[in-house]
Amino acid sequence: MNNKKAIPSNWAWVMHEEISAINPKLPNHNLSEESEVSFLPMACVDEVSGNYHLQNTRKYCEVKKGYTSFIDGDIIFAKITPCMENGKMAVLDNLVNGIGYGSTEFHVSRPHNFIEKKYLFYYFIQTAFRKDAQSNMTGSAGQLRVPTIFFRSVSIPIPPLPEQRAIVAKLEQLFSELDNGIACLKKAQEQLKVYRQAVLKQAFEGELTKVWREQQTSLPSARELLENIKTEREQAAKLQGKKLKSVMPLTQAELDDLPELPDGWKWKLLEDITLEITDGDHQPPPKSTKGVPFITISNIDKTRNTIDFSTSFYVSNEYYSLLKEHRKPRKGDILYTVTGSFGVPVLIDFDKPFCFQRHIGLIRPAFQTISKWLYYLLQTNHVFIQAQNTATGTAQKTVALSSLRTFLIPYCSPQEQSQIVQEIETRLPVCDNIESTIRESLEKAEALRQSILKKAFEGKLLSEEELQITRNAPDWEPAEKLLERIRAEKRTARNKH
Repeated sequence: MNNKKAIPSNWAWVMHEEISAINPKLPNHNLSEESEVSFLPMACVDEVSGNYHLQNTRKYCEVKKGYTSFIDGDIIFAKITPCMENGKMAVLDNLVNGIGYGSTEFHVSRPHNFIEKKYLFYYFIQTAFRKDAQSNMTGSAGQLRVPTIFFRSVSIPIPPLPEQRAIVAKLEQLFSELDNGIACLKKAQEQLKVYRQAVLKQAFEGELTKVWREQQTSLPSARELLENIKTEREQAAKLQGKKLKSVMPLTQAELDDLPELPDGWKWKLLEDITLEITDGDHQPPPKSTKGVPFITISNIDKTRNTIDFSTSFYVSNEYYSLLKEHRKPRKGDILYTVTGSFGVPVLIDFDKPFCFQRHIGLIRPAFQTISKWLYYLLQTNHVFIQAQNTATGTAQKTVALSSLRTFLIPYCSPQEQSQIVQEIETRLPVCDNIESTIRESLEKAEALRQSILKKAFEGKLLSEEELQITRNAPDWEPAEKLLERIRAEKRTARNKH
């Protein structure tokens, strides 16, 4: 994006800070300490759409320190991974008393009056811009941020003001039609999610295997099941040379508060059936041009529950060899995102060395036969609600490993686990195929959106007739003249102070 491409002769390339105040202070105001202002945490800003939710307010005295401030007309831009890559940004309006505060993980751009705010928003929302910002991030794995210097100095193509307005109007007209189609696709997608959760709920309440269970004569009792779990877990640990920590059993009071399970099932803690629940290396990895893939949370495809290795970077084989074995994923393990977009499980059903950041958890089942069963269980609302209830943090919610270990799961015999997987996989493939078709359609729609944006910022979106209308506007002037006005106003403002 910083490679300056050819633009129309009456446009100009400018640095962002030439046309906007970057992370500015609040202007003078008359707010009292008890005045209400809008409060906008990262979670209240949607991805890509520019939508945000102003349901929260705080007293000015509570937020004037320790948060990012902004006013009506400002553009907020998430600077931390993965929120930046996901497109959390917006042009703000309707703030209480015209003022708001929010996450410290926002950059703020306050465009000059001669710059159309939404023009800048659409420039920033481009995938190409976000990839450029991502390549300039600094910090440690999981805490990468777009530095202020990049946000200040990035080059932006600026057309005359009437053309800026016309481009925004044309984009919003085209995107309105596109968004209607996308809304229909997403509605169908949500309906499929409801169906999927209904199947999983029935599966892990024992409903899908009820008839099968009634036909069995040799299933273990609840007591036998507990003894089998303990024995098999100890044997698995011994084979791997691992010493297990003792796990405190659930008290009767805790059990009494839980839903009733089918005969032969038992409530267990997640750590009861695992050898390891850990996360990735906590040290910033040294990047390499080749070697072993290193994935971050942005490489987890939360719609497919898969890993996208195409955008991962590499670490050296030497770095990988020095990692502790419990931080090296292997076939049968389950990854589980614990920060930001938490609660996404990924089954490692392949043999391939890779390593990962600390904001992804690793769950190593005590025995591989339960891997797929546990993978489906971790997709249920029952588990996700536990993740939600234990997640802490402000800018990015995090599920602590100590909380993950104590997630309550409905455990049943290995025979029934196998049957549950079969029942699920007879129902979900059709759902998966429809979801795949919807995703492809959404990807095509997004590709079209990005193509339209690319044309807009190359000066190729408006027709000659539309351009002529902008040239007839009373405030039309070449971008260079516009920039001269902005510079003159800045000089005047500095001289006053």
